[in-house]
Amino acid sequence: MVYLIEAAPVESHSSADSKCPLMVKVLDAVRGIPATSLPVKVFKKGEDGIWKELSSGKTNEFGEIHELTTDELFTEGLYKVEFDTSLYWRALGISSFHEYADVVFTANDSGHRHYTIAALLSPYSYSTTAVVSEPKE
Repeated sequence: MVYLIEAAPVESHSSADSKCPLMVKVLDAVRGIPATSLPVKVFKKGEDGIWKELSSGKTNEFGEIHELTTDELFTEGLYKVEFDTSLYWRALGISSFHEYADVVFTANDSGHRHYTIAALLSPYSYSTTAVVSEPKE
């Protein structure tokens, strides 16, 4: 018996990625698919210690958001990406433990970089990782 498997074409986001210094990708570990329509907010911690919302959006059909900020706004500082996991699971009729999954990180402290924050979600746990480019001049 021989199985032939053909991979689906990969969407090219190269032109969009080059213009977005911060993007997110979210996967639903229970269903094994991208987490679509998941609300995401980005905050920056001000000098006064208060988190200020910079942007928000919902993941697309690929579980991604590409245009969360611009190079001009994404300056050196402490950032928080907030994934509204509770709303996502409730919309699917699933009870979950976490209200939010937050990723807090320092950005651009050694030169301008591009950041991809990936999250793998289940109702009672989550895991995150980041892909960070080399500093740009």
